[in-house]
Formats: sequence, C-alpha cells, structure tokens
Amino acid sequence: MNDGNVYDSFGLMAGTSMDGIDVAWVKTDGKDYTELMGFMTVPYQDATVEAIRAVFNRRHRDEETDLTEKLVTDDHINAVEVAIKEFGHSADIIGFHGQTISHDPAQRFTWQIGDSQRLANSTGIQIIGDMRVADVQAGGQGAPLLPLCHRAFASEFEKPMAILNLGGVGNVTWLGEERHDIVAFDTGPANALINDLVKEKTGEEYDSDGKLAAAGTVHQDMVDDWLTNEYFSRPVPKSLDRNAWPVKRAYDLSLEDAVATLTAFTVQSVAKSFEYLPGKPKTVYVCGGGRHNKYIMAELSKALSCPVESVRKLDWNGDAVEAKGFAYLAVRSLLGLSITLPTTTGAPEPMTGGNTYNPSSGSDTGALRPAITK
Repeated sequence: MNDGNVYDSFGLMAGTSMDGIDVAWVKTDGKDYTELMGFMTVPYQDATVEAIRAVFNRRHRDEETDLTEKLVTDDHINAVEVAIKEFGHSADIIGFHGQTISHDPAQRFTWQIGDSQRLANSTGIQIIGDMRVADVQAGGQGAPLLPLCHRAFASEFEKPMAILNLGGVGNVTWLGEERHDIVAFDTGPANALINDLVKEKTGEEYDSDGKLAAAGTVHQDMVDDWLTNEYFSRPVPKSLDRNAWPVKRAYDLSLEDAVATLTAFTVQSVAKSFEYLPGKPKTVYVCGGGRHNKYIMAELSKALSCPVESVRKLDWNGDAVEAKGFAYLAVRSLLGLSITLPTTTGAPEPMTGGNTYNPSSGSDTGALRPAITK
C-alpha cells in the first residue's frame, strides 16, 4: 500500500539508557514529509527500571521476563494516555520500539520486550511493533534503524554529513550527496556505561555536564585494551548490545578517574569507528543524551577532524529524534516501504519490517517481505 496520505503517528522510544519513554507526535507521509507536532518524555517507574536491569541478556521467557514485560507495557500505555492529554490529539498509528533486553544479531536474535497487542487494545490505536526482528532474521544487524529517517529529516542540508546518536550505545549515519549514499552502524558505547557507574557510585542518573569526567584522569591503558575488542575491526554495518563491554575494573578507580576513563572510551571509540565512513563529513551533528555532556562534546571536537555540533543547529529537537524516527518508520512499515538497507544493517536487500497489531484482534505478521524501495 502506498496511498500518499499524511498520518498522525506517535513514536514510542525507550532506549538503553532507561531514562524513560520518549513520545513524539509526527505528521508524515512515510516518505519525504515529516513534521514534529509534539514531544514529551514520560519517566519509567523505578520498579520498571529495576525489573529491566534484572533481565538483561535473557534469551527465554520466564516469570521474571513476563513481569518485566507487563511493567514495560503498563508504562507505555500510561505514556500514550499522558501524551494524548498533553498534545490534545490522538494518533492514527503508533510505532512501538519496546525495551531492548538482548541484541545478538550474529545469532539472529534480538528481543525488545513489550506487549504490542495489549498496547493496541488499551489505547484503541493500531500498533506497529517488532521493527527490528525481520531484519535480524534475514541476516541483518537490526540496527541502527534510523538512517532512512535521517535521510528524510536532513534532505535540505549540506552533505556529506554525519548524524551521531549518543544514547546508551553510540551509532552514526553518514549521508552522502546522492539519495542512495547512506552508511550506518553502531560506533560503540555511549552513555550506558557512564550512567551505570555514576548510578551505582553516587545514586545520580548521569554525569551532569561531564563535570566528573573533567575532574578525573583517564587511564589510557584500560581504554587501549577495550579498543582492541574485535568489534572495532569488524566491517560495517554492525551493531552491538549495551552490555558488550567488560569494564568492571574501572569501578576500582576513583569516581572521577572511572568516569573520565569510560568517557574517553566513548569518545575514542567514536573516532576509531569514523575510519569506516565512506568520506569525511563536512559536519557531525550529535543527538541523544550525550549531546548535553559538555565534556564529551568538547572531546569529540578534538578527536574528530571536522566540526561537531548539536542537532539544534539543524533546528531539530535532539531529544526527539529517535521517537520521531519510530513514528516515521511506523508509517513506512504500514505502506510496505523499506525501513532498512544493506548499507545500514547488512540485510541482504532493502527490507520492510514490523508487525501490525489492531485493537482487540491479532497481529498481522509477514515482516520478512522485501520492501518497496523509495
């Protein structure tokens, strides 16, 4: 189906940083027109975050994963209800990412927990869920999923350019001058390792403005060791799990040194990964929570041989990019358009993806079909 209509779509994104559910209201045709109408973040309940942490890396359902899925879904139902009140508007369709607890594309496995059918029944809105699954089952990485969104959102800006998302994990989209020139992959760790350490040591959620990192000394021997991980020499496109890095020995350092060292790992992994880009971007635009970290932004400017700016320079809401992207992808999925490409996930061909869940019925699967490429 490719009907040329404009849809009111909500995108729901709960990232690996687990700081809440981002809700974006977007008007889009699923192709070149997107307009962000509203955005908000609804925090997870503390019990939900604790439950998610307890089931990281699980591969099979059990009582604990079922309880976690119920909590995650409850919080998403609440987020939609809060957003409808805040926006004063409902949606035709919702793109539901769910909460990643395990991602291992080498084994053709990825798991984003969340009950799409119950979300559809509770909200009365059609849901597109399971957006990573088809790509992974077809041999792709299932991530990053936003490159085609970036292409649409950045159509008018000078290229080549790179969009660097610093969420729990880092990922980059490189956009060349031609419409088909897109490369994307995960760069390595971003905020997750830093946030986990800061939370455990101080009770705070993150290193505000990078003040702890700026006060510490980088233990470069640790960073160098982590950078020898085979992931960094693997060809692109590629993706990884938030818990891929054994960095617990950093916890034996002082708080400031530990944060400085993990922050250096993030920055240097980005720089190392940029060696795989097809060409030097004129500018790197940063979205995700990491763009708020003044120390990270300053260190990236030193490490990359090109200007580094917040996506605010593009007049984008940097907190909304991923949720906006899932609103856009939901409509593309509905229309049978591609949401991943061989150059963005390593899938064998342009793929659509996502399962459709209609209120009070069942899911319409069939996500493995090849996509119409637009």
